[in-house]
Amino acid sequence: MTWVTRLRDALFGVYALTIFGLCIVVGLLVAIFLPGAERRARWLAAISKGIFVLARVPVEVHGVEHIPAIDCIVVANHSSYVDGFLLKGYLPARFSFVIKGEMRNIPLVHFVLRRAGSRFVERNGTAASSRDARQIVKAAKSGQSLAIFPEGTFQKEPGLLRLRAGAFVAAVRGNMPIVPIVISGTRHILPAERFLPRYGPIRIDILPPIHPEDPSYASHRELAALVRQKLLEVLEEPDLSEK
Repeated sequence: MTWVTRLRDALFGVYALTIFGLCIVVGLLVAIFLPGAERRARWLAAISKGIFVLARVPVEVHGVEHIPAIDCIVVANHSSYVDGFLLKGYLPARFSFVIKGEMRNIPLVHFVLRRAGSRFVERNGTAASSRDARQIVKAAKSGQSLAIFPEGTFQKEPGLLRLRAGAFVAAVRGNMPIVPIVISGTRHILPAERFLPRYGPIRIDILPPIHPEDPSYASHRELAALVRQKLLEVLEEPDLSEK
């Protein structure tokens, strides 16, 4: 890598990080005072999309027509810090995000995410995790569209990690369609352990939904296995389910 390439990457990283910071500050300040959950959701979706537009990051979205008009659950692979903002910006604003429970420890962010309709689930601790999972199932049964990263985390190494059960239990018990989504390119832009973003294209593939009539809805394990298969077919990354 030449010094010109390194300088160009550094300049883009600083620019993109500045855009991100400004959008987050403006988004948080307005969301604190904006009345109405639906208005806040639309506002935060616009701000999230604005991060990529203003940073001039090309985002291609394929398969929008596969998102059912009815309430459903979308599940996506997770490979970068930017994945949540990406889906918040490019999915319909009606989706509420299920976020790792550690975000409860950041008071202002937790407050705004709650006002945006986000739900939290603990990854550690059996009692807390079970309680939060029951809340996710309850939300699904009440007809709330949810967006979930079932891996629960991401790492620098490419590949699809083990899928946690919560999204699939919620889909089965809530009798809701589940929509697999494959995100490509974000691991290059901002992988784990990297501070400055890199420039690169992003692609979102929204796959055909799996409806409750499908035989895989016989159990949440069968449904998870089918979703995993569909993600891996498009993702072109290794299966890291044993990790």
